[in-house]
Amino acid sequence: MFDKEYLKKMKAGKKRWEETILKDKLAQAKEMKDTFRTDSKIEVNRVYTPLDLREVGFDYLKDTSWPGEYPFVRGIDPLMYRAAYWVMGQYSGFASAEETNKRFKYLLSQGATSFSVALDLPTHKALDSDDLLAEGEVGKTGVPIDSLKSLEAIFEGIPLDSVSMFICVAMSTGPLMLALFLGLAEKTGIDPKKFGLILTNESLMEFACRGTQFTTPEGHFRLSADVVEYCARNYPNFSPLQICGYHVREAGCTAIQELAFPLANCIAYVKEMEKRGLSIDDYAGSFTWLFSASLDLFEEVAKFRAFRKIWATLAKSRFGAKNPKAMQARIVFYSGGSHLTRSQPYINIARTTIQALSAALGGVQIMNLSSFDEAYQTPSQESSTIAVRIQQILGYETGISKTIDPLAGSYYVETLTKKIEKGVYDYLEKIEKMGGAIKAIEKGFYQSETAEQAYQYNQEIETKERIKVGLNEFLMDQAVKVAPLKYDPDAEKKAKDGVKQLRKERDAKKAANALETFRRMLKGSGNVIPSIIEAVKAYATVGEIGAVIREVYGQYEEGMVRF
Repeated sequence: MFDKEYLKKMKAGKKRWEETILKDKLAQAKEMKDTFRTDSKIEVNRVYTPLDLREVGFDYLKDTSWPGEYPFVRGIDPLMYRAAYWVMGQYSGFASAEETNKRFKYLLSQGATSFSVALDLPTHKALDSDDLLAEGEVGKTGVPIDSLKSLEAIFEGIPLDSVSMFICVAMSTGPLMLALFLGLAEKTGIDPKKFGLILTNESLMEFACRGTQFTTPEGHFRLSADVVEYCARNYPNFSPLQICGYHVREAGCTAIQELAFPLANCIAYVKEMEKRGLSIDDYAGSFTWLFSASLDLFEEVAKFRAFRKIWATLAKSRFGAKNPKAMQARIVFYSGGSHLTRSQPYINIARTTIQALSAALGGVQIMNLSSFDEAYQTPSQESSTIAVRIQQILGYETGISKTIDPLAGSYYVETLTKKIEKGVYDYLEKIEKMGGAIKAIEKGFYQSETAEQAYQYNQEIETKERIKVGLNEFLMDQAVKVAPLKYDPDAEKKAKDGVKQLRKERDAKKAANALETFRRMLKGSGNVIPSIIEAVKAYATVGEIGAVIREVYGQYEEGMVRF
């Protein structure tokens, strides 16, 4: 990349700087920390030059490319945001389907082009609102979805083809959410191929960090894989697997682990699809990846760039992908809620703006931002609007969308990109030696790594080695002014009454027969998604379908990670 004479001059210049100018400056600042690190503990040099690129083995022809060309470091689209901005969405879900419907209509009027549906905990656990185990949790973290009737109410007056993309964060209940959306499309006469649906549907990570799994790992893995196969054969416009690094990052992982763990999980799914006779070119082009970000701006930009290269290389070199779309990583970004503070909540606007900036500079395709009041409650209308406006300001006013990958060529960013890439491959090698992702989770590797990083992070906060504005420094003794979100106090009762009323009004025999067919299919080896769709269309409830899954595969209990 650089000739010998150029490198010789660079080395001489660095030596002169260190021995004269820098030496004098350091003498003036004896207390100055000599070691700086990124959030992932990558050591940061005082200054970066072409010598650092040489040290990490950076090769322009191998490590970068034109935008839209393999290995897609500089983006998956040749024009990126010059052609179209990233999809600007917002994560929403309220105590009732009716309230959620109102918020979606409002966001649509404010320029949102995608909806990300937040589910309540009982729905995540495949429990109906009137289940005893759901008591007190209905509608608390999102909208309760008990049946197709719930989805009908959520999207009343919002045709599915009026929005570019729906994102449903339903890790363990991904197969059920797919069936519900297809059921709604059929009932409303909308062609499912005319709208986009992104399903997280990645249940393996639930055993490592978030914990909404409700049956055995074997059962969840089979169902998630069935979704991938079914969509590949019928609805290639859907994203049947949004591989998730977001939740493990929120649980405490570094940026490197945030990439490595979901990549290892994805490898497990690719191997499963090979057993089912599908080539990676048949489905991977519709995969999406969900990531978060800290406020370490340059590391986060480098993370997104490195990830695209790693996935493209794995897809092509390891799994034989020939279709460029299968090698392209479509990234969905959600700003990290764990970085928000309850104290001085309005400064969270600055935090989410910086996180969004890193995502835009890193070239993501879809963006959802946390609202400033999320440390308190489900976002209010005001805070949700601000979250959308942040994206619009970044896109329309800052100029960052005028050129592609504007930080490319930065000695610092390119060096970080290479170091993150190496760190991810080191983790993938460790996981492979354990027998793959499933075995690594079984042995508690993901869990222990996450816990260790979370502990270190909190220790740094406690000792003020890491400054968190408004939390451990720059405090203010004043009352917090966040307008409380007004919930319908009868929302839980209405949800319970609604599911009970549904059971009275539906064709009970048709629902029972559909559930029996699903039970029979689940005990076999074929793809069960068609039978779940028929059960949903017969108005079988999420809890009833979940009960069949638990009956066949067993009830999940804490500590029961066996494959």
